[in-house]
Amino acid sequence: MRRVAVIGVGVTKFGKHDRTSSELFAEAAADALADAGIPASAVQALYYGNVVGGETEHQLHTGPQAASILGLPGIPTTRFETACASSHAAFRHAVMEIAAGVSDVVLAGGAERVLNVPTAESTEYFAYASDAVWEQTLGLTFPGVFALIARAHMDKYGTTEEQMAAVAVKNHKHGTKNPKAQFQKEITVEQVLKSAYVADPLKLYDCCPFTDGGAAVVLASEEVARKHRKPIWVLASAAASDWMLMGDKRDLSRVPATERAAAAAYRQAGLSPQDVDVVELHDCFTIAEIVATEGLGLFEPGAGGLAAEKGWTSVGGKIPVNPSGGLKAKGHPIGATGAAQIAEIVTQLRGEAGPRQVEGAKTGLTHTLGGNTATVLVSLFGRG
Repeated sequence: MRRVAVIGVGVTKFGKHDRTSSELFAEAAADALADAGIPASAVQALYYGNVVGGETEHQLHTGPQAASILGLPGIPTTRFETACASSHAAFRHAVMEIAAGVSDVVLAGGAERVLNVPTAESTEYFAYASDAVWEQTLGLTFPGVFALIARAHMDKYGTTEEQMAAVAVKNHKHGTKNPKAQFQKEITVEQVLKSAYVADPLKLYDCCPFTDGGAAVVLASEEVARKHRKPIWVLASAAASDWMLMGDKRDLSRVPATERAAAAAYRQAGLSPQDVDVVELHDCFTIAEIVATEGLGLFEPGAGGLAAEKGWTSVGGKIPVNPSGGLKAKGHPIGATGAAQIAEIVTQLRGEAGPRQVEGAKTGLTHTLGGNTATVLVSLFGRG
């Protein structure tokens, strides 16, 4: 297997846009190509994540559309749908194509547009990533899914609403230093605790926002990457799944798919959690960040809430988590989220993150969770 590197990244501003998801991806892709210093004609394949384009834009078959807007109608394109992990899955398959020697330069990423429909509709469309027969018919949406996870974690480990609020406060503070973030305003623990309940114990400020946006990364073989100013090497990329139905999950305080994907990624890279300097993980809800830090091995089971409360996951802390602001402050454009996380880690490892830079970061990790914890991808990156 050949070594693979990221040589270019691009991310749009997250928030409400009046352009299509394909146009948003094209903006991010153009920035990624410019960052890589290569023409679009050098791209040999496109792997693209998009989830609800059929519902919000009446547009399926979005891979060729995205390639066409880029002026690349002749390259092979594949659209990925693994719920929120779609563009991370696209990235992983792009890595495998280059590692296998099929292509030397591949573009991966994704985009989503959801703010053009009412919140009730977008909430329903998000819920399509749960079981249609046994769960959607009962009215279970993702705030409800993660409320169940939160309650299980609280019951088992004593995690508190204040600790979950600390995650929101930290990520909003990080978001103020990211010009691409949807929310760039600090909040307090008191504001989180006083915000309206969405699904007990989760409140409004425990939940990430619906967002429009696009993100793209350019991947290259070692021969091509060596010519680039600052290649960031893909050390590992792993995926895992779990039971789809919530009722089939054995312990809602854990996400086994995260544990399996993380173990596989560490094994591929020959690294351990202690080797990681900076993390971008899936904080669709504050409890999701707490559970993910435990599943990734950053903290012992039950210690994730304490870590947030003590500031260990802040920039400047023991292991900075979501310096971009995470989904909570940066926003969550479903099909673009995984690629945006990768773009942030690449920027961090290059030392180009400005006021949110994690000093001395050499190894980074991205974690993207899909749907009701049934899909997880974990990738590791390094400077050398």
